[in-house]
Amino acid sequence: MPEYNLNVNGQSFTVEAAADTPVLWVLRDHLRLVGTKYGCGIGQCGACTIHLDGKAQRSCLTPVSSVENAKITTIEGLSEDGSHPVQVAWKEADAPQCGYCQAGQIMTASSFLRENPAPSNEEIRKAMHGNICRCAAYNRIEKAVAMASEKLT
Repeated sequence: MPEYNLNVNGQSFTVEAAADTPVLWVLRDHLRLVGTKYGCGIGQCGACTIHLDGKAQRSCLTPVSSVENAKITTIEGLSEDGSHPVQVAWKEADAPQCGYCQAGQIMTASSFLRENPAPSNEEIRKAMHGNICRCAAYNRIEKAVAMASEKLT
C-alpha cells in the first residue's frame, strides 16, 4: 500500500492508504480527527467539508492520492481555542441544533468569507446552499455567517 505525506492543520503526517481512499476516512480513521463528519458519501450534504489550500472541499469525494502537496485544514485546525470569527459568531447566533453538520457549515462559511468578507444576504444564502442541515437551522446559520462577516471587516 502506498504512503502519503500530508500537511494537516500545520502538522506533517505520513499515512499508508489505498490511492482512492477518501481523505475523510484518512482524517477520521488514520489521524483520529473526527470533527469532519460523514454525511452522504456523495458530496451532496457538506458535512465532510475541509479546506484544501484554503478552499472548501468535500473530503468524501477527494482521494488521498490527490492531496499530498496540499495544505489540509479541518475544523480542529481552524483555531485551537474556538476563537475564529466564524466559530465565535456560531456560538453568538446559537446556530447549531443537533450539531452534526456544523463543522462542515463552519468550514464552508470560513472559506467563503475569506474570499468575500462583506457578502450580501443573498450571497451568503447562495454560498451556503450546498450544506444540508437536517434540523433546518438555516436562518440561524445565515445569521451566524453575517455576524462573522461583521467581525472580519
